[in-house]
Amino acid sequence: MKKLLILGAGTAGTMMANHLKKQLDLKEWSITIVDQYKTHYYQPGFLFVPFGIYKEKDVVKKKKDFIPSQVDMIMSEIKIIEPDKNRVKLSNGNTIDYDILIIATGSKIVPEEIEGMVDGGWRKNIFDFYTLEGAKALNNYFRKWKGGNIVINIAEMPIKCPVAPLEFCFLTDWWLTAKNGLRKKTNITYVTPLAGAFTKRNCSLVLRDILEEKKIDMIVDFNISGVDAVNNKIISYDKREVEYDLLITIPTHMGDSVIERSGLGDTLNFVPTNKHTLQSDSYENIFVIGDATNLPVSKAGSVAHFEAGVLTKNINRYINGQEPLPEFDGHANCFIESGFGKGILIDFNYEIEPVEGKFPIPHIGPFSLLKESSINHWGKMIFRAAYWNMLLKAVPVPFITPQMKESGKIIPENVRPAK
Repeated sequence: MKKLLILGAGTAGTMMANHLKKQLDLKEWSITIVDQYKTHYYQPGFLFVPFGIYKEKDVVKKKKDFIPSQVDMIMSEIKIIEPDKNRVKLSNGNTIDYDILIIATGSKIVPEEIEGMVDGGWRKNIFDFYTLEGAKALNNYFRKWKGGNIVINIAEMPIKCPVAPLEFCFLTDWWLTAKNGLRKKTNITYVTPLAGAFTKRNCSLVLRDILEEKKIDMIVDFNISGVDAVNNKIISYDKREVEYDLLITIPTHMGDSVIERSGLGDTLNFVPTNKHTLQSDSYENIFVIGDATNLPVSKAGSVAHFEAGVLTKNINRYINGQEPLPEFDGHANCFIESGFGKGILIDFNYEIEPVEGKFPIPHIGPFSLLKESSINHWGKMIFRAAYWNMLLKAVPVPFITPQMKESGKIIPENVRPAK
């Protein structure tokens, strides 16, 4: 029997396990998935935990509940991948051979990469919300907030869900205004290494306007060199300083350390991957999905969902001796919570930036693209149920395809890249 091995049972790995158990001939292929952690987190929900909107129970489930019975699940740390020998060694002493390998080992925050970040102020007046522990600690801290300077800082790109720091700004403004009456006593500053509010110019301008409307200051082109936790300030490489009373950090993100140990990654441990086929640049029987890739696309669950449809087809083609099809177009979409019961939806790919229009049914919606609306907020809130019950289980989502649809979008020429 031939062997397909999936490394990582997070969002991307779980989706692939569910897709492939439906697509492969299980009399000819065995499917194994390896992960060292038992808990599956709904990571988009971490954003809401500091504000008391979600509790831990809303974002946590058991990984095994989403792995189909036809897939063998092994709980172990991965020691090393040996691609030249088509095998993976586990920390429990076992070795697994494979004919096809899918790397879905994700990414994680590495705050210790920033000088001074974890020295003195960590989880005292410096917090992240990209982990459940950080989000819960911040929720406790917010209960005692009396006013001052809140700084939300992105250390460097890429990060998981690039809009989440902006959402945090917007929700902080809402929470201080609606819940505590402390907004007038609090300055909120968004500090980013980007030249604008977001990675895509068209969307960046819209989000910049919302920041200005909410009186949230923005500092751009700020590449953090370190944190002075004694004097409560962050410092850039060009010696600019921003003072804080509360620092919300989005630290450096890196791929799993097994990628470094295996010599398969770039300097941030992301695996060089063909951006259209999702095949490893170095090994034809290795495919990569989700946050583990080095693709120039958002590290987000929606991207993994769209990638999974393309990757399933390409694995079938590889098994049948056919070349993988270059069908992944960088499709990403995301609800952006903008506070006060409103949200924005963006839908874009490698070629076309976020634009106005209707989604998912062209010209009908019900969601409006690149505009604030109440229904977009509710789309954000019901996504959690869709995540647990559809995306992870590889249940088709009506009207939504792996490739981005241009129909229903108002696409001016200036949002297309120059040919």
